[in-house]
Amino acid sequence: QRRYAESLNAYARQFMDMQDKPDVDEIQGLSPTIAINQRNFTQNPRSTVGTATEIYDYLRLLFARIGTQWCPSCNIPVTSQNQGKIIESIRQIARKKKEMLLVSPIIRQQKIKLKNVKSRLEKTGYSKLRINGLETNIKNLQNFKFNPDYLYDIDIILNDLTQIPAPELPKEIEKALDFANGFVKLIDPEGEEILYSEIPVCTQCNRQFEHIEPRSFSFNSPFGACPRCTGLGKTREVDPELVIPNPKLTLAQGAIQPWTRLVGNQQIYQDILVEVALSHNFSLDTPVEKLPQKNIDILLYGTDGETYSVHGKQMSYEGIIPNLTSRYLETKSDYVKKEIETYMIEKVCSVCNKKRLKEDSLYVRILEHTIADITEMSVEASHAFFAQLEDKESTLSQKFKTFSHDIAAPIAKEVTRRLDHVLKVGLGYITLDRPLNTLSGGESQRVRLSTQLSAGLSGLIYILDEPSIGLHSKDTDQLIATLKLLRDSGNTVIVVEHDQTIMKAADYLVDIGPGAGEYGGEIMASGTPIEVKKNSKSITGRYLSFKEKILIPKKTRKGNGKSIIIEGAKAHNLKNIDVNIPLGKLVSITGVSGSGKSTLILDILSKAISKKFYHAKAEPGAHKSIKGLSYIDKVIAVDQTPIGRTPRSNPATYTGIFTLIRDLYAELPESKMRGYSAGTFSFNVKGDGRCEACSGEGYVTIPMHFLNDVYIECNECHGTRYTHEVLEIHFKEKNIAEVLKMTIEESSKFFQEKNIITEKLQILRNVGLGYLQLGQPATTLSGGEAQRIKLAAELSRRSTGKTLYILDEPSTGLHFEDIKKMLHVLNQLVDKGNTVLIIEHNLDIAKSSDWIIDLGPEGGKRGGEIVAQGTPQELAKVTAGFTGKYLKEVMR
Repeated sequence: QRRYAESLNAYARQFMDMQDKPDVDEIQGLSPTIAINQRNFTQNPRSTVGTATEIYDYLRLLFARIGTQWCPSCNIPVTSQNQGKIIESIRQIARKKKEMLLVSPIIRQQKIKLKNVKSRLEKTGYSKLRINGLETNIKNLQNFKFNPDYLYDIDIILNDLTQIPAPELPKEIEKALDFANGFVKLIDPEGEEILYSEIPVCTQCNRQFEHIEPRSFSFNSPFGACPRCTGLGKTREVDPELVIPNPKLTLAQGAIQPWTRLVGNQQIYQDILVEVALSHNFSLDTPVEKLPQKNIDILLYGTDGETYSVHGKQMSYEGIIPNLTSRYLETKSDYVKKEIETYMIEKVCSVCNKKRLKEDSLYVRILEHTIADITEMSVEASHAFFAQLEDKESTLSQKFKTFSHDIAAPIAKEVTRRLDHVLKVGLGYITLDRPLNTLSGGESQRVRLSTQLSAGLSGLIYILDEPSIGLHSKDTDQLIATLKLLRDSGNTVIVVEHDQTIMKAADYLVDIGPGAGEYGGEIMASGTPIEVKKNSKSITGRYLSFKEKILIPKKTRKGNGKSIIIEGAKAHNLKNIDVNIPLGKLVSITGVSGSGKSTLILDILSKAISKKFYHAKAEPGAHKSIKGLSYIDKVIAVDQTPIGRTPRSNPATYTGIFTLIRDLYAELPESKMRGYSAGTFSFNVKGDGRCEACSGEGYVTIPMHFLNDVYIECNECHGTRYTHEVLEIHFKEKNIAEVLKMTIEESSKFFQEKNIITEKLQILRNVGLGYLQLGQPATTLSGGEAQRIKLAAELSRRSTGKTLYILDEPSTGLHFEDIKKMLHVLNQLVDKGNTVLIIEHNLDIAKSSDWIIDLGPEGGKRGGEIVAQGTPQELAKVTAGFTGKYLKEVMR
């Protein structure tokens, strides 16, 4: 990246984010390199799989060129022709010597005022016209009485077709089109009309449409976006339950929460409510829950224009929800906006129904398909559709006219090629309209990998960071084939990976160790997989040769006999399934990518529990009911989102260890003598403890214009973050800055007499994070490390024995040895009576579980069913899905 940037001139470099110089003496043989990491940087809800792969750009072009516009009101095709076609069509009729009037329809279905029309008609230079089918002379207009309530059609009569010389006909037609802004008509002696239009128009309701262009299908442009949600597919709506959170209160007691909190004239609202209550026979002193539904509807949605006399003024009552909605849209105050947002939830847009486009764009069709129909298909289904469109012999293709196929074929070919690459990276189950910010890190990485395949470059180095994340063993085989395809195209593929299958498929392995952090950093083995297997120094080699392995538990737990039962789960691709999750066990949810695991556990179960226990705003996915929640008293969901987005957050602050360390330093005799508190030892709190020259960051940023910013050590604190006075306080000859630089392993020995600190540090060691520094910035942690820090923070809290732990792929970023350590920790939790529920693809974790629920059999629309459930031994015998087949191999 740096080499590329330095090839540009100084002016261009000032617009780029420059990389720091790598801490290396020399790199030889370095080709142009593309690094595809696992972090999903795209938080923009407008970015979709279709836009990221550029497939949607081709779809927009395809629909703009061969799509047919339909009228949303009449559901009939909209007609339009270019000027050349109109002239040719009328010329053919003229050759038949038919008596037909050529007219220009300058006014169509409008209310008329004589003053506005007369001068416009006289300027044309023609003498005859038709008003609602009746012929008259323009001179007689003065005597014609226009009714202001009627709609009129007014046509200028240019000439009879038989009277216009053939060479003059195109000019006459052009005049007619010019007068009527793109319209021309032929009328036969019986009054039958033929309308020609350059502008798309519905012949039934006369509604005019804009010409279809690629931008008509862009939800990022005002020309194509739904006006209600501005192309997001979702809107913020005021939620009645959040507006009246406590229905046991009366209106007089302030049951309508936003009207008691928001700055404004609250008394006016109360006074109007008094009048509304009198008019509709209900009392402000009745608890809201006891009011009839019709009165609650009046409170929420208003009285439909009815007015009331308040302090001598006539005022209408618009209702709580319309009032808050209009205030939200109109206010310029950030405070008011944020306050109203606390009463809102995200809902599917009621106008476009999540399709993002305006109505006219959604009524453009190719055969029976709209662009939204195509993007809602899975990649697999749309690939099949475009393969047919490209094939001239297919039934679908033959439904097109020849010229349409000629236009569609090259576009379809390009779309098919790109879809084929998305399929090759194992993402056939996702849809093109899926927002990128809803993809996992592994899925996002594979979307970007598919765009590289589409580029078809050679001679590059590709660096991939754990591309197997979120992949079932079946999909991993497909990924390996893709990586080999990149290699065979003349590229070098470097993969940072823990997956055994990918390691065995590699041409060359480099094993780094022996431990992690400062305990690692050495090359333990390098060579072919067979050579690494034979190297006894390599822990990886020992696992690959099965000299070391994660043992299958001798027996599975019976649990506590209780279950959580999810009934009628049908969110996304789930097929209305009932799922029984036994409690008191280590339970794994398995299945191929896209089979519905995350939807079932995270979108339905986790959100439903959060709403019940913690009154969370997020709505759970569609399901009928969840039984058995009374058997648990809390839920802890541990995912891979960062523990903090700034360098100020670190493992010590997140787990609460730093609070204990600061308390310890504050209790030292010298600290008490100087009047130091725990806050004095915080680098996040402005005060007398942290270095104010760098605001507690330890470094100062120097902007360098067209060079990359330089971070220099703070001259005042020399990178320690604290003032000299605070650094004079020592515990065991170490100041607080030196403690933050210790690894968790070192600090565990350092604080060995302080049990309360060592207990928390031991948990971090147990989850395999002994190599991290206590003060390591959160921004430098991987997704797997962040997840294990969260897990450690939860483990350090007292267990009730009735806790449900939900983990989303905890094996991410973990070596075999780390998985062994983590399983030990999870088993300790289950042994205390808790339930651990894991969404997982790793077969070592699956075989170590007490119970497995396998979803599938495929991903997307072909998934969402329970394939099998039972102990690992029972599941290994099931041949219906893919998990049983691969599990059987590792169970051997």
